[in-house]
Amino acid sequence: MSQLTTGLGIDIGGSGIKGAPVDLATGEFLKERKKVLTPERSAPTAVAEIVHEISEHFPETAGAPVGITFPGVVQQGVVRTSANLDKDWIGVDARALFREATGHPVRVLNDADAAAVAETRHGAAAGVSGVVLMTTLGTGIGSALVVDGLLVPNTEFGHLEIDGHDAETRASSATKDEEGLSYREWATERLHRYYRVVEDLLWPDLIVVGGGVSRDADKFLPLLDIRTPVVAASLRNTAGIVGAALAAAETETV
Repeated sequence: MSQLTTGLGIDIGGSGIKGAPVDLATGEFLKERKKVLTPERSAPTAVAEIVHEISEHFPETAGAPVGITFPGVVQQGVVRTSANLDKDWIGVDARALFREATGHPVRVLNDADAAAVAETRHGAAAGVSGVVLMTTLGTGIGSALVVDGLLVPNTEFGHLEIDGHDAETRASSATKDEEGLSYREWATERLHRYYRVVEDLLWPDLIVVGGGVSRDADKFLPLLDIRTPVVAASLRNTAGIVGAALAAAETETV
């Protein structure tokens, strides 16, 4: 574990880019986060300028590694998919781009992966050994896998084919809303089937459910008839920033 005590996390989303300095020991923000709207033309150079602006806003983190989330698959710092940002991102070495923009050592990782790191260190999965699966229920289904505290990056379990369908087209919270399903219908008919398949593939020790709908977890999680313990994420909208900062601090080579 790194001896660093403070890190900077920046969370890039389709609508906003936000960042804050993080106390690595507690997962708490050391200052109020700064948020900038994502530019309509979210090309790499435009986003890099905002990342630079946010990093300069927190001079107390000068020299500290910066963790940056991206809404897509990121392999060794290189963006492979970009669903919610400009397609020009695909193939870009985001780690090199952001390192030049900020002057900091940088780690770039998928946004769901960052959230899982945060929940594992300081949230709903803290102290849990073995296999932890995090799913974020929203427009689609994001996933992240942590094994004995180590992240297995870029899983895409929301795209499993189940009963002839891409899973997220049947079980996401957006689908629930679009089809007018009650929480009971959604949980017992859609989520139940999804989580049964996933747990048979992975045999997780814990499933953590995030995404905006997790604030209503008491309305649907108790209805799931699965063998794996399942809990709501606890860090909410801070998880991306916290997890990014932790991941960067815990990476030897950034």
